[in-house]
Amino acid sequence: MGRFILRRMLFVVPSLLGLLVLTFVMLRVLPNDPSAALAGENATPAQIAAVRTAYGFDQPIWKQFAVYLKQVVHADLGTSIVTGRPVVADIALRLPATIELTFCALLFASAMGIPIGTLAAVWHNSVFDHAMRIVTVGGLAIAAFWFAIILQLVFSMSLDWLPLRGRISVGMPEPAPVTRLLLVDSLLAGRLGVFRDALLHLVMPALTLSLGGLASIARFTRAGVLDTLQKDFVGYAEAAGYRRSRIIWVYVLRNSVVAATTQIGLLFGALISSAVAVESIFDWPGIGSYAVKAILTSDYKAILAVTLVVGVIYAIVNIVVDIVHALLDPRVAESL
Repeated sequence: MGRFILRRMLFVVPSLLGLLVLTFVMLRVLPNDPSAALAGENATPAQIAAVRTAYGFDQPIWKQFAVYLKQVVHADLGTSIVTGRPVVADIALRLPATIELTFCALLFASAMGIPIGTLAAVWHNSVFDHAMRIVTVGGLAIAAFWFAIILQLVFSMSLDWLPLRGRISVGMPEPAPVTRLLLVDSLLAGRLGVFRDALLHLVMPALTLSLGGLASIARFTRAGVLDTLQKDFVGYAEAAGYRRSRIIWVYVLRNSVVAATTQIGLLFGALISSAVAVESIFDWPGIGSYAVKAILTSDYKAILAVTLVVGVIYAIVNIVVDIVHALLDPRVAESL
């Protein structure tokens, strides 16, 4: 197992390097000039040229990338032209909000998707199964920004049940930043009022973000359970007198969720990147909204940093998924 993890970690390095190269080149071929953004709106051509020389933008692109790669190795991702702070500090401040949103969305998608997919497989070709397939196709097809706006119109503006935007109500003091996850920090501080307020703010963004993931998990679980139900051991267990519920929820489900577990792990990284639109609509202070502002202001250092962080998260999640896969399926563990 240790050799397998080491090998997977080594495979991550060229992937991240390729991601950085692709993003770096794409930012350089775009018409937006980072030198003009750094110099300011009223800068003269001479001032823009001076900035271009000072930051090395007049150097060949390969040389610029070599300098940037050296900075990355030393954990220096540059300074944001918008906030004026190190990009590492900005991301460290915003990443916990995105992780909290993504984790809650994935938790909801898994808690709903796995039982729905299992029941759809058990009641194969029933009304529930057909309805589930229609709903999951709709969940994959519905645009997140449209669904978010509908939720805001219904639950915030019409019914006034949930907060419209933000992570916590204005004027409510936040708990001490132990983990920077508001739900966790409020519980650690014993501030149940803050916990309730943060949870209410989290409901609509998490529900919006979980929509596509819920549909994917349900479909993968349904396919896995349908396949497992055809195995011989299911018939043997029924003949031995095991309860139908125990066969389904213990033996069948454990042998069926390998593909769904892989999908759940991959969805974590995908949801972080998908949080861009959701965070912008709900004014959620995460790296998604930070990336949008960086793109609009041509803050290329911030764009590169966000890309790298999301890539690293993807890589870590992939390794964790492979380990969980091996633990769930002993045959995989034996082949490592």
